[in-house]
Amino acid sequence: MPSDPEYLAGAVDLLGILAYGALTAFERLAEDARTAPTLADKVQIAQLAARQIDHFDRVSERVSQLDSDVMTAMRPFHAPFDAFHAYTAPKDWLEGLLKTYVGDGFAADFYREVAAFVDADTRELVNEVLANEPHADYVVARVTEAIRADQRVAGRLALWGRRLVGEALSQAQRVAADRDALTSLLTGTVDRPGLDLAAISRMFTRLVERHTARMARVGLQA
Repeated sequence: MPSDPEYLAGAVDLLGILAYGALTAFERLAEDARTAPTLADKVQIAQLAARQIDHFDRVSERVSQLDSDVMTAMRPFHAPFDAFHAYTAPKDWLEGLLKTYVGDGFAADFYREVAAFVDADTRELVNEVLANEPHADYVVARVTEAIRADQRVAGRLALWGRRLVGEALSQAQRVAADRDALTSLLTGTVDRPGLDLAAISRMFTRLVERHTARMARVGLQA
């Protein structure tokens, strides 16, 4: 693992993002469970929420292994995360489901791109924490079921998905721009290779393409 201070600061920033993301995901999923339309939905979402606490604990342990404190690591991300979630508060249960699938999915793709430039142990943890296959399968099933029941739902959720990805893209760019150490993971240093401007542009193109595929999976136009 690289030992230079700038690298360590960037790795801790990435982990701080994931830790605070897990806490906010727990809160949002717990609220979704409260408003779930059926008991089966309530149980499913509550189980997903519980997984977020496990994610937080695992990330916190890795931060400690890097001689840092998770509370300190999360602090820079309170305001931008809280502002994003306040601005993209869902109006109903379906919008909440799609937000965790589309908005969180876009963010997860971005953090995986960043994780390509951290040490193997941290990268493995990041990829494990961000894996969301069970949640994705559940959301796809419930959203497509709602669309089959009422085609008007598709247009409304498609607009919502476009808004979410626009806000998620802006947030990712702001977070990267505000945190020099995090940005240095992507752009590299004299001692560590990174991405040039063309490669960064291609990275954001990949993010949008994955978003488009995610929307198509639930039958929505990106």
